[in-house]
Amino acid sequence: MLSRTADHLFWMSRYTERAENTARMLDVHVQTGLLPQSIEDVEKGWRAVLGISELTHAYDKKYSVVTQKDVIDFMVRDPSNSSSIASCLKQARENARAVRGALTTEAWEIQNATWIKMQGYLQTNALEQNPSEFFEWVKHRSHLSRGVTIGTMLKDEAFHFIRLGTFLERADNTARIIDVKFHGAKEGTYTKNLQTGQRQSQEQDSIADPQIDFYYWAAILRSVSGFEIYRKVYRDVITPARVADLLILRPDMPRSLLSCMEQVVGNLKHVHNDTSSDTERFAGKLHADLKFSNLEEILDAGLHDYLTRFFERIFELGNRISRDFLVPLNT
Repeated sequence: MLSRTADHLFWMSRYTERAENTARMLDVHVQTGLLPQSIEDVEKGWRAVLGISELTHAYDKKYSVVTQKDVIDFMVRDPSNSSSIASCLKQARENARAVRGALTTEAWEIQNATWIKMQGYLQTNALEQNPSEFFEWVKHRSHLSRGVTIGTMLKDEAFHFIRLGTFLERADNTARIIDVKFHGAKEGTYTKNLQTGQRQSQEQDSIADPQIDFYYWAAILRSVSGFEIYRKVYRDVITPARVADLLILRPDMPRSLLSCMEQVVGNLKHVHNDTSSDTERFAGKLHADLKFSNLEEILDAGLHDYLTRFFERIFELGNRISRDFLVPLNT
C-alpha cells in the first residue's frame, strides 16, 4: 500500500477516535460539575482538562478566565483549535475523501454525513442547551464509523491501518482520562494514596461523603463505557484502585490500556514491512509491560508518573509508525 494512502486511513481513524474521546472527557466533567463543589474546584477541574489535552497555552491566549462554557466552546467548535471536535471530524472527513477508493461506500458516507450533520448541529444552540446530548451524538457517530468499517471492509492492509490508528489514539486518550481524573480528584485520600503508591484497605478506602464519591467515580467509568463492566467484574463498591485496575490492566475491557495495546500489536503484525521490526519490538515491549504488571507495582511507581511514562512511549510509538509506514511527520 502507498504510504500516503496508509497515512490518510490511519489519521482518518485517529481523528474520529480523538473526537469521541474529547466528547467523553468533556461529558464526564459536565456530569461531575453537577456535584457539590467550590468554584475553585470547578475551575481546577476544567483547567486539568485543558492541561491533559495540552491546550492550556492556546486557551489562555484566547480567554482570560476558565469557565465551563468557554472550555466547551474551545474544545468543541473552535476552528483555531486543531484538537476540537469540529476540527477532528473535519480532518477525518478530509482524510476519508482523499482515499475514497480505499473505503467502502458506507464507510465514506458515514464520515461525510457526520461532518454535514455536525455543521448543522453547531449552527443551533443545542450544545449550550444540552451538552451531554451532543457528546452522546459524537460518540454514536464514532461507533457507527467503527461498526461500518468492521462490517463492510475487506480485512486487508487498509483495514489494519484504520484499526491501528483507532487503538493507538484510544490508548493515549484513555491514559489521559485516567490521569486527569485521578490527578484532579478532590484532595481525596484515594488520589493521594494512589499517586504516592500507598495502598489502603477497603475500610480505609472511603471518604466523608460516600454519595458524592460514588457519583464521581461512576462518572469516570461512564466516560469510558465502563460502569456496567465494573459492576459485572467486581460486584462491589466502586474504589479508585479498582477503577485504575480496570482501565489499565484488564485485557477484556475494550478501552483499557492493555486491550488497546493488544490490538496495536496485532494490527502491526498484519502490516509488517522490511523496516518495521524495531517498531514491532517497541510496541511488544510496551504491551508486555502492561500484560505482566500488576496494580501494586504501578502504584509503587506512582500512578501519575507511570501514566506520564506511558504518554512518552505511546508518542514515540506513533512517531515510529509514521517513520516506517506513513508520510513522515516533518514533511
